[in-house]
Amino acid sequence: MELRIERDSDVDNWKEVILIYNAALKQIYMKLEILNDEFQHVHRYNPIEHIKSRIKTSESIVKKLKRNGYESTIKNMVQHVNDIAGIRVICSFTSDIYQIAEMISHQTDIRVLGVKDYIVQPKESGYKSYHMLVSVPVYLSDRIVDTKVEIQIRTVAMDFWASLEHKIHYKFEGNAPAHFQEELAECAKMVSELDSKMLSLNNEILKIENGE
Repeated sequence: MELRIERDSDVDNWKEVILIYNAALKQIYMKLEILNDEFQHVHRYNPIEHIKSRIKTSESIVKKLKRNGYESTIKNMVQHVNDIAGIRVICSFTSDIYQIAEMISHQTDIRVLGVKDYIVQPKESGYKSYHMLVSVPVYLSDRIVDTKVEIQIRTVAMDFWASLEHKIHYKFEGNAPAHFQEELAECAKMVSELDSKMLSLNNEILKIENGE
């Protein structure tokens, strides 16, 4: 299952599109590393545990286009698939999530196109994460291309849960047995409680360190 590529020019277009998305990922990745280093310098604390990046596979792109009623062309891919380039930022505490999102939104060359807060409003499955759709300029030799990147920010515990949910979803092709869904929902509650307790404990430690 591949995107429709009929001419040599289409092959060149496909390669250029992927080059541009990769360049956008590198820019966001570097910005996040710099922000994390600065936070460490100013506050003696790293809000980011680690960063993952990926380009969506052609198979996943085609499935998403078909699911939304579009033909599998490069033009439709660029216009209608917002998560071709994806960055996942993993942090320790829920408070870090909003600090990181704020730092990203204050970058003058990053334009925030949309936000989905699945922490305040989790998905029915129990999924929690903070999603930002941003646009970053990619500077080529002859032009500037504003390129979309999806940024997902979540805690270590949220990421662990999401990885298992993703594995189950693909294993059963979206039709997992009821008891799997029930167990996942229960685990989501446990993850929320863990994040809350860990944040509370960390806040107590900070108060002691600050002599309060």
